[in-house]
Amino acid sequence: MDNKFGADIITLTDDEGNEFEFEHIDTIEHKGKMYLAFTEANENQTEENVSEIIILRLDKDENGEEVLSTVDDESELEAAYEAFMEEAFDDDEE
Repeated sequence: MDNKFGADIITLTDDEGNEFEFEHIDTIEHKGKMYLAFTEANENQTEENVSEIIILRLDKDENGEEVLSTVDDESELEAAYEAFMEEAFDDDEE
């Protein structure tokens, strides 16, 4: 991912109102759904020491607003993860 203008940092709020900062790594479409990959925002983080990857799905709420949702279905999450990994390795080969 090209970060000419710096990392894409966003703040996400959980159901209890706690805020967390994450760095957006990539977005993919897989089986008609959009998935976004994040890692915990950390000033000392490099590509070699990236913390765990968090994958969220882009959904619409009852008002039609876009929201990020956790992926509760294990097989859906695994398929999205594999799609991210395939894309990451394809980029490395180019």
